Amino acid sequence: MAALVLALLWAIWQFLHSATPRHIVLASGVADGVPHELAQRYREILARDGVTVEERLTAGAAENAALLHDPTSGVDVAFLAGGVSSPDQAKNLVMIASLYYEPIWIFIRRDAAIASVDQLRHRRIAIGAPGSGTRALVEPLLAVNGLNALNTELPSLGHVAALRALQAGEVDAAFFSGTARSPAIWQALLDPRLLLVSTARAEAYERRYAHLSRLTLPPGTIDLARNIPAQDVKLIATETMLVAREDLASPIVHLLLDAARELHAGQGFFERPREFPNTDPVDLPVSSDADRHHRFGPSLLNRVLPFWAATLAERVIVVVLPLVVIMVPLINLLPQLLRWRERSRVYRWYGELTLLERDVAARTGSLPIERWLADLDRIERAVEQLRTPTRFASERYTLREHIGLARRAVLARAGAAAASASDTEGQGQRG
Repeated sequence: MAALVLALLWAIWQFLHSATPRHIVLASGVADGVPHELAQRYREILARDGVTVEERLTAGAAENAALLHDPTSGVDVAFLAGGVSSPDQAKNLVMIASLYYEPIWIFIRRDAAIASVDQLRHRRIAIGAPGSGTRALVEPLLAVNGLNALNTELPSLGHVAALRALQAGEVDAAFFSGTARSPAIWQALLDPRLLLVSTARAEAYERRYAHLSRLTLPPGTIDLARNIPAQDVKLIATETMLVAREDLASPIVHLLLDAARELHAGQGFFERPREFPNTDPVDLPVSSDADRHHRFGPSLLNRVLPFWAATLAERVIVVVLPLVVIMVPLINLLPQLLRWRERSRVYRWYGELTLLERDVAARTGSLPIERWLADLDRIERAVEQLRTPTRFASERYTLREHIGLARRAVLARAGAAAASASDTEGQGQRG
């Protein structure tokens, strides 16, 4: 019994101790991108509560989606853009929060005679490297405009390489996705030789694709002194999300969302103050833990206790208290069960003894004295072999006395039968 209790306590401690990981892997993006910078900030913030964030540099959001989808990759959390993950990859993934707008930027050289996406057919267009979110986002949008690898050259160039190719005239247009502060996008915006193309049919894209939104970049937003851009520019944008596997521990989800509040609640070129982070769906299901934490904030325990103490206390409330409610009555019932078990080993012979006594009392005619005595001997031997705790010895002794009474009753019936037979024989002789 003591071993069982110790094993149960050990199992509870292991559950409480290991239920919340102290180490997670975050897939970010390329080394010169905004997601990489954000990963460093998340690492610093979660380190305050003893959680180690290991960053995994990748080619971009498309590779991040593949890593999250692969259970053997070791990646727990990743930055993803809406519209990047395929339906198969989206299985078992949840959005913790949407973090910021990620516009799609189209740049051409100012001397190019290009006014719309349609005019890019049969030209050379940089749309991002394999595994990048830009390529995964842009390829379907080009396809609905009739542009594909059969009629348009789509070289695999990352952001900086695509910018350099555009500046050198090696490509006719370059597509980028990300914030305006991304190094390649910022350089392109400030380069007087390049022109940011306005997406004239932005509303049509928004209506066709749930993960896309219309944005407007007003004149002077990037640089008031140089009036960049010179006029309103219509853009389409998705949203960058913090995405995890659906089995990520709730306390880690809460920590990540709190870190997102700290990092993304400010005003941006497109974002209003406190517009982000939010848990409005983009194209993945929203984590119920994240949504609840976003709406109601941290629990009382998290407000008054350090992270690990609050986590342990919550686990105790959720796991240990129900066990206590169940175990206390069981522990109180255990002595009764043990008492019943020990007594049942004695009382089971009372049933057989009672049947024998009834047979002795009710039998007429020929009496099976030898069988009765043999049954009593068998019962007595079985009782003598019982090993019971000392506190149950009285029950065993009482049963042995009962066996003795039954034996005397059998012998009395045997004596009475013998006397009756002798009287009958004497009467026969006198007659």
